[in-house]
Amino acid sequence: MRKLLRKYPILGYYFNKLFTYFITIFGALTITFFMFRLIPTNPIQNWVKSLERQYSVKVEGGDAMINRYKEEFGLTGTLWEQYTRYMYQVIVKGDLGPSFIAFPTPVQDLLIKAIPWTVALLSVSIVISWVLGLLIGSAAAWFRESPISDAITNTSIALSQVPSYLIALFLVLFLGYQWKLLPTRGAFDGQYTIGWNWDFIKSVASHSILPVMAIVVVSLSGWILSTRSLVISNIGEDYLLYAEAKGLKPGKIMVGYALRNAMLPQATGLALTLGSMMSGQLLIENMFVYPGLGQVMGRAIAIFDYNTMMGIIILSVVSVMTASLIVDLLLPAIDPRIRTAIRA
Repeated sequence: MRKLLRKYPILGYYFNKLFTYFITIFGALTITFFMFRLIPTNPIQNWVKSLERQYSVKVEGGDAMINRYKEEFGLTGTLWEQYTRYMYQVIVKGDLGPSFIAFPTPVQDLLIKAIPWTVALLSVSIVISWVLGLLIGSAAAWFRESPISDAITNTSIALSQVPSYLIALFLVLFLGYQWKLLPTRGAFDGQYTIGWNWDFIKSVASHSILPVMAIVVVSLSGWILSTRSLVISNIGEDYLLYAEAKGLKPGKIMVGYALRNAMLPQATGLALTLGSMMSGQLLIENMFVYPGLGQVMGRAIAIFDYNTMMGIIILSVVSVMTASLIVDLLLPAIDPRIRTAIRA
């Protein structure tokens, strides 16, 4: 095996990335499990106590009910027994356990219903902000001495410090309530049936405009600033001076040379950002009552639903690590400098 890896160092590179991928996911599962189990609270006892407070009566058979729910949610036995049982259940069976917020629905079924909404919302937002960020950021770098470039840069710096939920609140107040231009709640009108029909698609599109705008406004500023920085670092390089000496137009040099050279780190950033979208947008989705992973996470946090919160965190970790792995595996084929470094 060692001789093979020495003969083909690229195989060693791929093996190392795959090994790191699985070890990191296993470690994240372990840390997530113990992080929640060591918190001194019990969601089942809290639920029973909330019923008793709400109705001012003691729940009959409360202890038996708690023990039965503990068994269902894997909270019986020692901490090590709970850990081994949970890891076997997740890794071998692919079962995240029952969801407390929608009992007895399994967590994976709950997530499967929410994933399409989060993916649709965040993928559109991320791609729009990425494309606009590349174009605006490269223009701001190329014409960096103009007043417009200064205005774009200063505005981007200011917006990058503003939480997305404040932008969302501003959009809701003015576009939703003041001017009544767009709907502010839900993912579609309740009068339509979910399906591939024009009325439903149009309703989904109109309901997604405000949350997409809220996410794009903030994330766009980050892409503008990073693209501007990358393009400025390339200005003055020999290959740009050579292209200018050949008589190429400034627009051609900016897009075909300066921006193109800045695309690799930005493409890597895009892949990682797309991978991280499985964590959802907790505040945005809850503010707009959008049925995605963020809203599910908010409901789970409210009653401390172990299984659902752990399921979303695991999904997020796996998606980010998978996106990172894909980028790492593709980089040697894209960037010759990495191939040279691997062979060295």
